[in-house]
Amino acid sequence: MKNIWILARMTFREAIRRRIVLTGLALGLIFLTVFNIGFRLVFVNIPENEGASQALTNVINNEGINALALAGLYAVTFLSAAMGALLGADTLSGEIISGTIQTIVTKPVRRSDVVFGKWLGFAILLGLYSLLMSGGTVLSVWIQSGHTLHNVFAGLALIYLESLLIMTISLSCSSFLSGLATGGVVFGLYGLSFIGGWVEQIGAALQNETAVKVGIVTSLVIPSESLWRRAAFEMQSPLSAALGMSPFGTISAPSIVMIGYAVVYLVVVLMAAVSTFKHRDL
Repeated sequence: MKNIWILARMTFREAIRRRIVLTGLALGLIFLTVFNIGFRLVFVNIPENEGASQALTNVINNEGINALALAGLYAVTFLSAAMGALLGADTLSGEIISGTIQTIVTKPVRRSDVVFGKWLGFAILLGLYSLLMSGGTVLSVWIQSGHTLHNVFAGLALIYLESLLIMTISLSCSSFLSGLATGGVVFGLYGLSFIGGWVEQIGAALQNETAVKVGIVTSLVIPSESLWRRAAFEMQSPLSAALGMSPFGTISAPSIVMIGYAVVYLVVVLMAAVSTFKHRDL
C-alpha cells in the first residue's frame, strides 16, 4: 500500500507538470468565467410575468434557473470526461515507449502497484478538477440567484464518477495500445454512449420501446452517459421531471442498479489494466 501512495504522489505531481493539465485548467477557468457572465446576463433580464401571481412567477423563474444550471453542468461533464481520457491515454504506453517505465519496474515494486498508483493519482487530480468545475458552476448559480439544485451532492458525485470511469477505461487501453489509439477508442466509446443516451431519451418521449432498448444496450457497453442522466434526474426539479420540460434533464432515468453496474464496470476495467500490464513485454 505504501508503494501505491508513493506512486500516486509521483503521478499527481507529474500530471500537474504536464501541459494538458494546465491547458485543461485554463480552459476550465475560461468556461467558468463565460458561464458566470452568461448566467448573470440572462438572470438580470428575466422578464416579469405581468398579471401572474408571485407564486407562479417564482416557479417559472426557478425552472429557468434550474435549466441553465443543468446546461452548465452538462458542459462540465464533457470537460471532466475529456480530462479523464487525456490523463490516462498516454500514461502507460507513453512511458513504455520512452523507456521511463524501466526506472520504476526495475525497483522492488509490483506492476499492479504501478497501475493502482497511477490510477489513484489521477483519481485525486480528477476529483479536484471536478470539484472546481462542478462546484464553481453550482456556486455561481447560488451566489447570483440563491437557487440550489435538488440533491446537488448526489448529482456532483455521479458527474465525478463518470469522469473516473472514462479515465479508468483510458488507463486500461493505455496498457496495451498507443496513446493515439487509446484516445480514438475512448472518445469513440464516449460518443457511442452519448448517442445511445439521446436515442433512449427520444424513444422514451415518443414511447418507442425499441429505441429505449437500444439506449439500454448502449449503456451496458459503456455506462458513462447513464451516470450523467442519473445525475440530471437527481438535480432536476420535480416539475421538470414530471413534464420533461428541461432539455438537460431526463425522461428515462437509469436505475440505481445501473449505477451499481457502472461501479462494477469500473472495477473490472481497472483489474483488466492490471492483468494486461503484468503480462506486457516492457
